[in-house]
Amino acid sequence: MITLNDIKQLARSSGAETISMRRHLHAHPELSFEEKETSTFIKTILDKLGIPWQPMAGTGVVGMITGALPGKRTIALRADMDALPITEENNAIYRSTRPGIMHACGHDAHTASLLSTAGILQQLRPKFSGTIKLIFQPGEEVLPGGASMLIKEGALDSPVQTLLSGNMWIHGYQRVLSQFGVVLLWHPWINYVLL
Repeated sequence: MITLNDIKQLARSSGAETISMRRHLHAHPELSFEEKETSTFIKTILDKLGIPWQPMAGTGVVGMITGALPGKRTIALRADMDALPITEENNAIYRSTRPGIMHACGHDAHTASLLSTAGILQQLRPKFSGTIKLIFQPGEEVLPGGASMLIKEGALDSPVQTLLSGNMWIHGYQRVLSQFGVVLLWHPWINYVLL
């Protein structure tokens, strides 16, 4: 059985690595459907964690963690990866190294958070059942975006019973929403789709 304490302990121990990944991604932003280095970075981390993955939607990546206990439920966790055509105007040591491109929308944090979550879940594999899909979506900032391509290519096949996709809130406000069925929710603090 997985306890909240198990998760908190693993999250605390991966905090510095999460920050390091986020800063790396922030310093190396790529525009929609040009996320080649970001995709390679994600694949490298998943390989180190022993998590199988497949490319989808061009530069997208879908990883898969299968729990060691019997069960068929599939949950998908999604993060977007692309940056925006904006010039970064700060002096942070991890500022964008690419003039006119920056992670101004938090996708660097989304990707780093999902990679850290993948590491935690991989360590907890012996204690859960079912499958967790890790969906790294390219092209979220353009239409038609990478989500439609991922769906067409089968990222949600299996079938996926629950899909969670979160946004960052810079002031640290956190809430949890849970409901059975299909929910589409947008709020300045929460952005989730639950199926």
